Amino acid sequence: MFQIFVDSAANLPAVIAKKYNIHVISFVNLISGKEVTCYNPDLSPEEERQKGTEYYNAMREGCEIKTGLISTATFEEEFEKVLQADQDVLYFSLSKNISGNYNSARLAAEEVMDKEINGRKIRLIDTLNASLAQGILAIYASEMRDKGMTVDEAADIMESYVGKMNGVFTVGDLKYLSRTGRIKGSVATIGNVLKIKPILRGDKDGYIVTYKNVRGRKSALNTLVNLVCNNIVDPEQQIIGIAHADAYEDSLYIMNKIQERIKVRDFINTSYDFCTGSHVGPDTIALFFLGNDRELSQN
Repeated sequence: MFQIFVDSAANLPAVIAKKYNIHVISFVNLISGKEVTCYNPDLSPEEERQKGTEYYNAMREGCEIKTGLISTATFEEEFEKVLQADQDVLYFSLSKNISGNYNSARLAAEEVMDKEINGRKIRLIDTLNASLAQGILAIYASEMRDKGMTVDEAADIMESYVGKMNGVFTVGDLKYLSRTGRIKGSVATIGNVLKIKPILRGDKDGYIVTYKNVRGRKSALNTLVNLVCNNIVDPEQQIIGIAHADAYEDSLYIMNKIQERIKVRDFINTSYDFCTGSHVGPDTIALFFLGNDRELSQN
């Protein structure tokens, strides 16, 4: 038996995490100097969406937000409890090329494994991605666990999925990308004036890169729909993830457009997690799905 962990960047709604017995370790952000825990296990989907609206409205109003890593000590404590309970650990991490969180978990795992507790093991998977790209892989691993797979069997399969899990997204305001250094400030200013909307994706190495630029919000949303429908593999077996930063109506538009074209197993449509959402800003909308690889075909 093994316990599945994600960090709260995995963007799993609390009801989904409970359903699949996935343990979420939360980031903590500072909003104008006040600590805010990014994940609350007791919220309903409606309450999570309301909290998202409040958070992204605060960003719109110019509040100061600082993000930090989950400490090695926190990972060590959580991992050791599971091993002491005679279970293995499988952790799906935010991309190491986006955050230092994977390294914190790696150091914790090394420290805990040195203790050789019950002969148990820890498997860490760098998803080379973020948000529901992490969360959906954790769900699939949970289903494999329910079928009786060992931690190694599930982890080996999930590692082969990492290079197939796509994340594509667009943003509402380019200034948030400029603040993180992904585009120049002057480019952000001109792009906002001209209503240029970048389509971004996670590449095979776990970096966020620009896929293409389009003109206008509706064109950006339709491009995301096309990328999913043209690149998804075996959609009837897949959960498609939609994460939005207080752009609920746009997320419903995208979900409906996809359903008009392909039949999928299910959707997770949820408010964008606060940690990674802080770097992309309000009105961001992202989609996550499995393809043949991460080399997306032109729509």
